[in-house]
Amino acid sequence: MATVNPEFIKELEQSGADTGAECFNCGTCAAICPLVSDHFPRKMIRYIQIGAEDLILKHAQELWRCLHCGLCTQTCPRGANPGEVLMTLKRRVVAEWRRS
Repeated sequence: MATVNPEFIKELEQSGADTGAECFNCGTCAAICPLVSDHFPRKMIRYIQIGAEDLILKHAQELWRCLHCGLCTQTCPRGANPGEVLMTLKRRVVAEWRRS
């Protein structure tokens, strides 16, 4: 069971990070991603939205699937910038790993 932190998205926003708050989980990013598997990157953005930071950390290795090609960002109908969201999460995960 995941722990939900409703402040997580606000924490990311305060650090000036792209959070994907505009995303409505349409799946366009998952459909266009050449490395998609198990609803990536859509799943990670949803974890941010619900505040499931522990699930992001649990599945952190998936973040490195993203090659930051920009296809998801170019095709996002809401301009949620999924590529930058994943880069934000990568930075967050690395910071967490350094703390532990």
